[in-house]
Amino acid sequence: MALARPVRLFSLVTRLLLAPRRGLMVRSPDEPLPVVRIPVALQRQLEQRQSRRRNLPRPVLVRPGPLLVSARRPELNQPARLTLGRWERAPLASQGWKSRRARRDHFSIERAQQEAPPVRKLSSKGSFADLGLEPRVLHALQEAAPEVVQPTTVQSSTIPPLLRGRHVLCAAETGSGKTLSYLLPLLQRLLGQPSLDSLPIPAPRGLVLVPSRELAQQVRAVAQPLGRSLGLLVRDLEGGHGMRRIRLQLSRQPSADVLVATPGALWKALKSRLISLEQLSFLVLDEADTLLDESFLELVDYILEKSHIAEGPADLEDPFNPKAQLVLVGATFPEGVGQLLNKVASPDAVTTITSSKLHCIMPHVKQTFLRLKGADKVAELVHILKHRDRAERTGPSGTVLVFCNSSSTVNWLGYILDDHKIQHLRLQGQMPALMRVGIFQSFQKSSRDILLCTDIASRGLDSTGVELVVNYDFPPTLQDYIHRAGRVGRVGSEVPGTVISFVTHPWDVSLVQKIELAARRRRSLPGLASSVKEPLPQAT
Repeated sequence: MALARPVRLFSLVTRLLLAPRRGLMVRSPDEPLPVVRIPVALQRQLEQRQSRRRNLPRPVLVRPGPLLVSARRPELNQPARLTLGRWERAPLASQGWKSRRARRDHFSIERAQQEAPPVRKLSSKGSFADLGLEPRVLHALQEAAPEVVQPTTVQSSTIPPLLRGRHVLCAAETGSGKTLSYLLPLLQRLLGQPSLDSLPIPAPRGLVLVPSRELAQQVRAVAQPLGRSLGLLVRDLEGGHGMRRIRLQLSRQPSADVLVATPGALWKALKSRLISLEQLSFLVLDEADTLLDESFLELVDYILEKSHIAEGPADLEDPFNPKAQLVLVGATFPEGVGQLLNKVASPDAVTTITSSKLHCIMPHVKQTFLRLKGADKVAELVHILKHRDRAERTGPSGTVLVFCNSSSTVNWLGYILDDHKIQHLRLQGQMPALMRVGIFQSFQKSSRDILLCTDIASRGLDSTGVELVVNYDFPPTLQDYIHRAGRVGRVGSEVPGTVISFVTHPWDVSLVQKIELAARRRRSLPGLASSVKEPLPQAT
């Protein structure tokens, strides 16, 4: 009796435990299974993930050898022997950089060659004499710049049509020798013209228009030794000092044969009738892409209206009725430059000269891009500058340019470098003119190795001693990036060039992706090539 009671209790517990499970079991084959419904939003999300996985580009096969693009993730490297097709897709190292999780990521566009393209591809014409320059001009060039022996590709293409009297639109990469390409024909043309009756106000025969005072000083420094050997007087006209200084500059006797001027100062002088352009025989717009920007366009239009531009080479033959020969040079050109030229000259009289490497990533300069948080940029810059000082060097050392997008950032960053005992110079547009005078010359003479600056130092200024460019603020446009990066790796530079860019904002990432894709495809940067090919057909 006592044994039967535990058996009954055990069977009762077993029935209670198994009862719920038996309720869930299908009792017959005809009974339907339970239906589990998935939300429509979740179903679409799963389908989108599957489609993304199917559409992902295949990774580029990385083989041993030199790299064109080196990334932090090795699977995104691209060997130098591989070039992507125009429509071929490839995983970009900067693809996910708009996400916060991409911070501290980086990639580099490596050097594909050691020499600058204008030096590597020397013209078949081995000397300046073969280009049609007179012995007097060649002798002046040898005295003023004995280091210049052979013409660059740009000079070989530009000088002959200028000597034939054609208007020229020259678009070539920075550091390719564009200044001499227009100065030598300008001076030779003035030598062959008689001096006309002097006017009561200065009337230069040659005019070089530049966008900044620093560039005006640099062009004058190149042109003055050449003019001195040829008996031609070269002077500059700079703004920023008021009308009293402009009157003082123009009152000096004798008046200049060649005037290097900024648009603002020349516009004021023309409005005040302190100068005349009636005897102008040669007009150059240096850094024309900047001069044709909205900030200068109205001034430049007024100056062109006051200049008598020749319709063609035939108008230049009368020495007693001078007409101006027009030259536009620059590293980039905005859209609509053709409309401006059509206002003042016939399209048939214009020769368009473009470099094969125009608007392309410079193959001889290493360019590194760092994805950083805004608060980390100062620490990274200080680390780069201090690590550079401690690095062991076997060759000559160069200087550093640090670019910012605003004058206030230049001043603020300068105070921080002062706290870290890093000696430097500052150059920005809001500085008084007297303070700006000589700052870039001091930097060129290496009195300080580091220059904090805005884009005022990115256009046309000679920087053969610069070894490193740091974009503390990423440039707002691709044109600005080309000009900043063009401060290194110039013709005659003895130090290898490197560019380091801090990438912070989503709009910065969009520009970086365009640069990386152009480098992987070895093509020009998008949106720039058409602005040069649009205006005028290639003339002979």
